[in-house]
Amino acid sequence: MTSSSDRPLLRVENLRTVFPLADGREAAAVDGISFSIGRGETLGLVGESGSGKSVAALSIMRLVLPPGRIAAGRVELDGRNLLDLAEPEMRRVRGRRIGFVFQEPMVALNPVYTIGYQIAETLKVHGLARGDNARRRALELLQAVRIPDPERRAREYPHQMSGGLRQRAMIALAIAAEPELLIADEPTTALDVTVQAEILDLLREMRRAFSLSLLLITHDLAVVAEMADRVAVMYTGRIVEKARADVLFADPAHPYTRGLLTSIPSGESGARLQAIPGNVPGLGQAPAGCAFAPRCRERFDPCTTTRPELIPVGLDHTACCLLHDPAHALRATATEGRR
Repeated sequence: MTSSSDRPLLRVENLRTVFPLADGREAAAVDGISFSIGRGETLGLVGESGSGKSVAALSIMRLVLPPGRIAAGRVELDGRNLLDLAEPEMRRVRGRRIGFVFQEPMVALNPVYTIGYQIAETLKVHGLARGDNARRRALELLQAVRIPDPERRAREYPHQMSGGLRQRAMIALAIAAEPELLIADEPTTALDVTVQAEILDLLREMRRAFSLSLLLITHDLAVVAEMADRVAVMYTGRIVEKARADVLFADPAHPYTRGLLTSIPSGESGARLQAIPGNVPGLGQAPAGCAFAPRCRERFDPCTTTRPELIPVGLDHTACCLLHDPAHALRATATEGRR
């Protein structure tokens, strides 16, 4: 039997979240993904817009709005399946055990309440502090996330703050109840480069100060290289590669991962970006076989008809690609030789 200290803090197994299409069918925005996050670990969940990353995060929190629904899978927090909990129990998990930094704090923060009130109310809801104690703790949290003049800022409304300060306030709200896991969904989107660096530095500091595990969702592999211990790459709702961060950046196994890496600006003057051709298919529009095949420079005959599964390509390194399937690898080599 696995002890509580040995098992991961979060384990997601075969999670599938579907949405109805106009023709009556259902399509999976999250299609059977599995991953885990250890205590104190950062997992980077990477992919282009439309790959299913945010839906995966909302599914973990059970915040998928109808008509979307979680159709299958398990989401275990410290061994307990969150999908089995009644909604009142799940509300006690949100914020208290899992904090969430939303992609757009202007939408996530309540526009009619001050920042200080919203943090104090979170503490009150979870039974951690009330009255003056809650207000004092709110100021401490604003100071912890490096918001200058926290007493004045606590009296301000979200629209009175800059984007960077709103994101800091969102982080303060997410860590107010001292959760074990923090999910940060594109936390640096729409921020300038200097503020992005400050927010990432802040997340690192909060991870150390509060002993947090972190699920970092982003389309930016440069952010992942700086922050993550392990990486899971998503495409059309599926995880197509998983590995330790150093392994993935040194030896990416999936053509999609290689495409994402080559599209990172090199910083050299005059260097051309090498974009991946085409776009992520819309919901329910993925082709048969490998969903990435129409955009893949390394595709060969079986890719258009055979749907690949995750295949071991190294120690704790898997890729969802027929190039690594022994049953097809020889055909891939022969095809490459004819080109």
